[in-house]
Amino acid sequence: MPVVDQLNMVSKTPRHVAVIMDGNGRWARQRGWPRSRGHLEGAKAVRECVEACLELGIEYLTLYAFSTENWQRPKEEVDTLMGLLQRFLRDYTRDMAKRGVRVQAIGRLNELPPECQDQLEHAITTTANNKQLTAILAINYSGRTEIIDAVQRLAKDVAAGKLPPDSIDAELFSSFLYTRDLPDPDLLIRTSGEMRISNFLLWQVSYTEMYVIPKLWPDFSRQDLVDAIDEYNRRQRRYGGV
Repeated sequence: MPVVDQLNMVSKTPRHVAVIMDGNGRWARQRGWPRSRGHLEGAKAVRECVEACLELGIEYLTLYAFSTENWQRPKEEVDTLMGLLQRFLRDYTRDMAKRGVRVQAIGRLNELPPECQDQLEHAITTTANNKQLTAILAINYSGRTEIIDAVQRLAKDVAAGKLPPDSIDAELFSSFLYTRDLPDPDLLIRTSGEMRISNFLLWQVSYTEMYVIPKLWPDFSRQDLVDAIDEYNRRQRRYGGV
């Protein structure tokens, strides 16, 4: 049954879903396989998630693909991840363009290997006019570095006399973040059962509904997304009110 049919009784689909895709390495280890196999299967789960979001009419999907802390992993694994990113974008960009998916990216992208930057820029440019779904890849990203980068840009404007300090409020600060053109996530999904945010969208998820499942990311399916949205619709979002 198509995902959209499974949700035909749901009252509301979240506009923006963010995902912490955790568990690729553990998935591979449980099977006696190298971690690279887990990352390869995780890339397939990404495609499944994008397809499900298209069917459901979700407008924004942000995927935590590579954190600034991930550079601390063994060089072989980092090289594998960078290679998989290039391969994913090379093989999937044309299909995403046809399906109406717009690719964007957040993070310190200038620190990525040049070939990754080139492939990413190609995907962003090729899909720039699409409107069906915006898929945001968080690459070389951390919530703390995003806030630091925003503070530095804001401080420069204040020092240059472009902004009076007392004009700074939450809305203005948000305009200096990587996500300034995006709505905050409505729903944050984390796989692998870990109960933490892991330095992801620290400012943006202040009032986001969280949904954690024990499944490891390569096993994440369309039905899991349906279940997450079904749970989201059972909750009442008060934003600090009554």
